[in-house]
Amino acid sequence: MPSTPAGNHSSNAKKVVANGKFPSHPEGPLRNPAINGLKDKRFDTFKTWSGKLERQISNLRGKNREDTHDSNPQENIEVETLPVDRYFDALQGPELDTLRPSEEIILPEDKQWPFLLRYPISSFGICLGVSSQAIMWKALATSTSTKFLHISPDVNLALWCISVALVVIVSSIYFLKVIFYFEAVRREYYHPIRINFFFAPWIALLFLALGVPPSISEKLHAALWYILMFPIFCLELKIYGQWMSGGKRRLSKVANPSNHLSVVGNFVGALLGASMGLKEGPIFFFAIGLAHYMVLFVTLYQRLPTNETLPKELHPVFFLFVAAPSVASMAWANIQGSFDYGSRIAYFIAMFLYFSLAVRINFFRGFRFSLAWWAYTFPMTGAAIATIRYSNVVTNVVTKCLTVILCVTATLTVTALLVTTIIHAFVLRNLFPNDIAIAISQGKPKTTRRWFHRRSGSSDTTIKHIEHYLKFADSEEKDIEASNESAGKV
Repeated sequence: MPSTPAGNHSSNAKKVVANGKFPSHPEGPLRNPAINGLKDKRFDTFKTWSGKLERQISNLRGKNREDTHDSNPQENIEVETLPVDRYFDALQGPELDTLRPSEEIILPEDKQWPFLLRYPISSFGICLGVSSQAIMWKALATSTSTKFLHISPDVNLALWCISVALVVIVSSIYFLKVIFYFEAVRREYYHPIRINFFFAPWIALLFLALGVPPSISEKLHAALWYILMFPIFCLELKIYGQWMSGGKRRLSKVANPSNHLSVVGNFVGALLGASMGLKEGPIFFFAIGLAHYMVLFVTLYQRLPTNETLPKELHPVFFLFVAAPSVASMAWANIQGSFDYGSRIAYFIAMFLYFSLAVRINFFRGFRFSLAWWAYTFPMTGAAIATIRYSNVVTNVVTKCLTVILCVTATLTVTALLVTTIIHAFVLRNLFPNDIAIAISQGKPKTTRRWFHRRSGSSDTTIKHIEHYLKFADSEEKDIEASNESAGKV
């Protein structure tokens, strides 16, 4: 039985309500997959070797830029550096990684993005967790207070080799992102929260230097310390300057437990430098880290009323509170030459924060796995290593038992997270979702015609309004066709 126009309008209207998309004209049989694939060109705005550079090359070859603009407007979207205000306006949440309902992104929402675009800088947290384990097992094998465990140095060698391989793999993948999607890397760098994770690659290299097996090298050259600390110093000049200068990037606005990464780098660098026999450089970075840790600790501890509480998925990040005082205690011990009262004060602060978080079991339940879980790892391992150093000075049953408990807990945590990460990455393939934080638009989106989302009336009333629109659109097309036919007759 042939369908009536009214029936077609009703079915089209129901499709519009179901799909949630308001058509600019009635859909016809002329659509094909090639037209729908044009939206994939939006990825070109993040590619290093496309967009503006390609258009400049085309102009040099004599190709008309206006013609290119008319043929494919998606290719001509130029992405500029986003001001920090735009991140706060378009994103929400303490990590600024959730899109506000009124905002839109410039990348497709209905499909999975290329892997490199979804690969975040926070992936280096895995390197921090595994490489810190190499340091811990080296301390277990060489410390006098843990000789009763009979730990073989081969464990340290195996973990160090795994850590090196992991750092190479993670760094290579992110380096490919720098090469092919530099705009995405730049947006992560200007992100007020993500910029803290740019310390992670250099801290991971410092961990590798601290955990190097004695069979490979007994003493590293001092030049290595200067090479590794220079990029950390440059990043600190930028971040700490923004904390002091105020504006949208002031510390009270962007304060987050991930800011501890910018402080931990100072103490790790001081620890490595002092172990190499350096003096002034380690003291310099220790002083910088101490000053900014006190400010950061107070800011995060009091949680200003304007700051949002962390969602459950980010509760593991609170363990970063333990990392800085744990490493600071060992760094000062190396600088001073002994685990004196200053080192013990920092160590006791770390232990109190550790136990205050460990007893809150419900605080770490009821959320799905994510890369934020790796925040458990290197702070727990750092506390275990500091306990080993403390037990060398205060040797008794309590310190030995505490050393074993903390080392076993850290090792089991890293092992469980590593296995879980592998499962989510290669089996479930949901470890790297679309990174919404890097895909926000340059400005606020214009008002769209999605008025049918407002449920001010019943669905029948909405369908009637859409039927009226479709009839009006059909009548316009018929008028155009009639005018064209009359012109052809003339």
